[in-house]
Amino acid sequence: MASVEPGSTALTYASAGVDTEAGDRAVELMKASVKRTQGPEVLGGLGGFAGLYDASFLTSYRRPLLATSTDGVGTKIGIARALDIHDTIGIDLVGMVVDDIVVCGARPLFMTDYIAVGKVVPERIAAIVSGIAKGCELAGTALVGGETAEHPGLMAADEYDVAGAATGVVEADDVLSPERVRAGDVVIGLASSGMHSNGYSLVRSVLKLAGWSLERDVPELGRTIGEELLEPTRIYTADVLAAAQALGGQLHAVSHVTGGGLAANLARVLPAGTSAVLDRSTWSPQPVFDLLMKLGSVPLADAEGTFNLGVGMVLVVDPAAADRTLELFAGRGLPAWVLGQVGNHDGSAAEGTVQGTKGVDGGAVRLVGNYRA
Repeated sequence: MASVEPGSTALTYASAGVDTEAGDRAVELMKASVKRTQGPEVLGGLGGFAGLYDASFLTSYRRPLLATSTDGVGTKIGIARALDIHDTIGIDLVGMVVDDIVVCGARPLFMTDYIAVGKVVPERIAAIVSGIAKGCELAGTALVGGETAEHPGLMAADEYDVAGAATGVVEADDVLSPERVRAGDVVIGLASSGMHSNGYSLVRSVLKLAGWSLERDVPELGRTIGEELLEPTRIYTADVLAAAQALGGQLHAVSHVTGGGLAANLARVLPAGTSAVLDRSTWSPQPVFDLLMKLGSVPLADAEGTFNLGVGMVLVVDPAAADRTLELFAGRGLPAWVLGQVGNHDGSAAEGTVQGTKGVDGGAVRLVGNYRA
């Protein structure tokens, strides 16, 4: 092995911009929050090469199917960085991942995260992970491991990005899918907490065009625009699983309203030959959506194809179960209402009809009427 010549400059990993000691301090700071997500099924602790999860309970399943999902939070991270608030973005990450899994009826079991940074700041990493842990607690999902990677020279010192992946399980006979949906089924919407984690490239463009700072106080929001935009994504996992248990076979399909908006995501879980008509007058989107549309002169079609507009999750249920579904969510403190109904599609392409999104040859969805003031 070559030795350093006397008088020459020695290059080290630290001088190249990677601080392994800072990484170790970050792990120490996050240990307590991660531990709160773990039950007896999680074996070992932080620092191992892989997270271990005791899956022996799967022997009680007739035909267990594993479900997996991975996601990030997009450019919402830019808002967190600008405001130097990092303890909520992890909640968004968990919501984006686990609520994609619960759509098929699966219970998310465990999750891992990946954080890429320009420079490891232990307190910031711990804040991010505390949000991820909080989200996992809300979802009833164990956080079993993760990775923090320092990328000096590729990312600025204050830059970071987060991603995560989760695995869940569902009994094969209980999988929610388009095949269960029938004409006459009722479509029920679950309220979002606000912007969630989609459409932030458009949001940031609107604010830039308007010359608004994130610290601008907005009376109709009751807080600054930055605080509104950082509102964490609502996590629906426990609520949807409770509905699946209570309704059994009367719950036919679930859709997570993320990128693409309400119609495009609902169309993915409807079978070809069906069409859902949703009535805008059944709900009023939160003030932030109207504010952004007016501020940026955003066309309605663009807003509906980008934002959730107040609906974060959708359930398709047997009409006989509609009232019971609404009562269930009312008891859980989650606003829910009837959005519309599924019918047979006549093949026409009426204005505003959305079909064939994200590569899925599914049903059609059309929004009618005007939003409630």
